[in-house]
Amino acid sequence: MKSMLFIFSLAMTTIFACAQTSSNKEKNMRDLPKTTVDVPEGYEIATLGGGCFWCTEAIYQELKGVKSVKSGYSGGYVDNPTYRQVTSGTTGHAEVIQVLFDPSEISFSEILEIFWSTHDPTTLNRQGADVGPQYRSAVFFHSESQKEEADFFRKKLDESGAFSRPIVTEMTPFSNFYVAEDYHQNYFNDNGMQPYCQFVIKPKLEKFKKAFADKLK
Repeated sequence: MKSMLFIFSLAMTTIFACAQTSSNKEKNMRDLPKTTVDVPEGYEIATLGGGCFWCTEAIYQELKGVKSVKSGYSGGYVDNPTYRQVTSGTTGHAEVIQVLFDPSEISFSEILEIFWSTHDPTTLNRQGADVGPQYRSAVFFHSESQKEEADFFRKKLDESGAFSRPIVTEMTPFSNFYVAEDYHQNYFNDNGMQPYCQFVIKPKLEKFKKAFADKLK
């Protein structure tokens, strides 16, 4: 495990110095429901799926330069889906977070570094015990520059051997985002004593804080 962490850390350092999608899926993007995102001047937005959004939200809330994190649903074919619908795995949506950040404090590359460091992007449609397309690893890019950075990062990680299997993170242009129900927002902070928080989110968050101490608020 230590050697694996070393390889991953080395790969990240090298890369930072600077799900595969089918043609049919890309074609179908034209038919997806569309939503818009209001981004204040001077800020940027990132939409990321890394498994259960309770976990990813808790991580990104800790970062310097991140102004807000919203949990929600992206990439599917149903307008205004409910959590029950999304968890059925039939809407096409992924559980995601939408991160509003100040690029003068934290770059999109740093956002990606943390993204690929804090979940397993080699397991298709699952993260640990959470199984289904709603838990897929995904980057819904908002610009061509975000697409280029994410593609570059993923390619270099694959080439570096940071993971023992190929990365299957979906790279898709952003089309829609629906904010999840209120009880999903700020979930870990409000429900820290729940079993899932204690046994899944808390250890993951503690590991993240040790690895990225210099980036914490």
